[in-house]
Amino acid sequence: MIARQRHDLIVEAVKRAGTVTVPELAESFNISQSTIRRDLEKLDAAGRLMKVHGGAVSLEDEHVRRDLTLPERAELHTAEKLSIVRYAASLVGPDDFVYIDAGTTCRALVDALQERSATYVTDSLGTALALCDRGFSTIVLGGQVKNATEAVIGPEAVDALSRFHFSLGFWGTNGIDLAQGFTTVERQEAQIKALSMAQTQASGRYVICDATKFDRIAPVSFAPVDFAHVLTNDIPAAYRDLDSMIVVAG
Repeated sequence: MIARQRHDLIVEAVKRAGTVTVPELAESFNISQSTIRRDLEKLDAAGRLMKVHGGAVSLEDEHVRRDLTLPERAELHTAEKLSIVRYAASLVGPDDFVYIDAGTTCRALVDALQERSATYVTDSLGTALALCDRGFSTIVLGGQVKNATEAVIGPEAVDALSRFHFSLGFWGTNGIDLAQGFTTVERQEAQIKALSMAQTQASGRYVICDATKFDRIAPVSFAPVDFAHVLTNDIPAAYRDLDSMIVVAG
C-alpha cells in the first residue's frame, strides 16, 4: 500500500472513531508505530486531522479541536447539564470556599446555587457577573481574558491561585480519556485548571460534564482521570470501575 492510500484510510478511521491511538493504527495497517507517528504529523500539517499525544482526533469533532464560543457551547446538551448542575449545587455547604471554572456548564451551576454563606472564586468574567447578580460573595481572578470563553489566563491568574486553598471546586472539560485524563484545547487554560484543582481538597474536586465527553482527547491534559470526581449523566462501561464516577439521574 502506498503512503497516500494509507493516509486516506487513516483519515477515514479517525473520522469513524473520533479518536484513535498510535498502537491501534499500527496494528490495523501492520506497520511500525514510528511510521504511524510520521503519517499523523503529515496529516496534521495538511489539516486533515489533529495529532495529539499518543494518537489523533477528528477535525469534525469541533469542541475538542478548538474553543467553541459561549453561545455555541450553550446550545449543547442543555437538558443533561441542568440535572448535573443541580446536583453539583447541592454539594456546596456553609462557609465553603468554592472554585468555579470557566465554561457554560459551570456558568449554569450559578443559577442552581443556594448556599449564600459560601465564597465563590472564578476565572470567568461571565460567571463572576452572574454570581454578583445573585448576591453571592465573589472573587474573580485577574489577568488576560480570552475572548472566546471569557476565561482569565496568564501569570497574574496563576499568582492569585497559588495563594488560595479551596474546600470545593467544579471544572468543565473538553474530553475524558482513561490514558490522557481530563483534556482541554488550550495550554494556558489547562494551566489554570490544573493549578486550581491542585489547590482544592482532594475530596472536593468535581468535573461536571455530560457523557459525550468520554473517550475524547483534546490537545492538552490538565489532570489524570482519577484526580477528581466526575458528575455526569451516564458512564461508558470502561469507566464504571472507577470510584470517582458519579451518575446523576435526570
